[in-house]
Amino acid sequence: MRHSTPTFLEEPPQGPTLTPYDREHMTLYLRLLDAERDHADWREAVQILFDLDPEHDPARCRKIHDAHLARARWMTEQGYRQLLSGGKSG
Repeated sequence: MRHSTPTFLEEPPQGPTLTPYDREHMTLYLRLLDAERDHADWREAVQILFDLDPEHDPARCRKIHDAHLARARWMTEQGYRQLLSGGKSG
């Protein structure tokens, strides 16, 4: 049984402001952070969270995983402030 996976970009938008993409993928970011905390293998995480086959294209899968994990970390360090302030930067 296949589950519905949100669409995603190869790399999330970068920059100092919260994006609509960040808001749409908040759950994905949290799940990536949980997987990292639990020391899950990145291949397992990318297969479960992105519905990608890391055996088929490991370089692409690793890039997608790492880029989204980096943005998830940004959210915990800076982006959350914008959520708390109603989405305004600063």
